[in-house]
Amino acid sequence: MVEGSIKVLVAKAREKGIVVQNVSKLKLDEISESENHQGVIAFCPVKEYVDVDYILDSAKRKKEDPFIIILDGVTDPHNLGAIMRTANASGAHGIIIPKRRAVGLTGIVSKTSAGAIEYVPVAKVTNIAQTIDDLKKKGIWVVAGDMHGREIFNADLKGPIAIVLGSEGDGVGKLISKKCDFSVKIPMYGEISSLNVSVASALLMYEVVRQRNFI
Repeated sequence: MVEGSIKVLVAKAREKGIVVQNVSKLKLDEISESENHQGVIAFCPVKEYVDVDYILDSAKRKKEDPFIIILDGVTDPHNLGAIMRTANASGAHGIIIPKRRAVGLTGIVSKTSAGAIEYVPVAKVTNIAQTIDDLKKKGIWVVAGDMHGREIFNADLKGPIAIVLGSEGDGVGKLISKKCDFSVKIPMYGEISSLNVSVASALLMYEVVRQRNFI
């Protein structure tokens, strides 16, 4: 139950548009390093977020077609950090993540990114579906990574593009998938039917690189 000074903190946080989530004391104990949390834990980004237009302007300044990574509910900070590292290496202009049910720019993300967090702009948006609609209106093809799509080597990934990748367990949500122009899959030839999201994102990003620069 939220009461006393915590109730005041919650009210002030909501006034400023900060997402507030109620969890059990056991969960707070798991998150806290000292367990001396007094009922409240705040997550603060290690780097400021940008808006989507900043990412698009970054592509424009470089005189390049936009190349954007959209993450639909990735919750593991190690995966986000690894994706940021590949995004920088492949020349992507930025990453878009949702405000809810997704990891943000934490210390673990920063460490895993091996410094890429300083160079890869990240936009946090309220509604991924609406953001996809806005990008499509600006002439950007939006492609979902999905095991039921066409093979990446048979898909046209040139031009302005945003690649959508889903959560570690559930993949891209049905609503988000329907918003995309089409979906692509990575061919699998062994007994394992899926890849870690950071590995899958790396393969998709570098297929974009291959088609842009080597075809």
